[in-house]
Amino acid sequence: MGIFTEIFSWWGGNTWGTRFFTWRKGRQVGQDEFGNTYYVQASGVGPLGVPARWVTYRNLSEPSQVPPEWHGWLHHTVDARPTDELYESKPWQQRHQMNMTGTADAYRPAGSIAGGGARARSSADYKPWKPQS
Repeated sequence: MGIFTEIFSWWGGNTWGTRFFTWRKGRQVGQDEFGNTYYVQASGVGPLGVPARWVTYRNLSEPSQVPPEWHGWLHHTVDARPTDELYESKPWQQRHQMNMTGTADAYRPAGSIAGGGARARSSADYKPWKPQS
């Protein structure tokens, strides 16, 4: 089913169009711990005046799978690839957790319909207008 999904589904990861474009225009520059592969435009410049950068995902096309060190490189925040330098994550950075929206593990704040329960009252709560009689 691999080639079938590659031809007909864009959400499943790499499509044949992406594979062809990457083969023609890209040069592989690295890979992360999730198996995602990173590319840079082999020649010329992209629409921003610098060589374009992109990622092909190993499995599901889920942008939150891009680690912070590669995210900075993809968005031209840093010029050095994480493979070229010793990257140390910041203490506040967390490991990747897939987007859980639509699953039982999704975030449900207090007071939301799905979260059950009621939220605490606030001074900013709505107070209906009552005419004086």
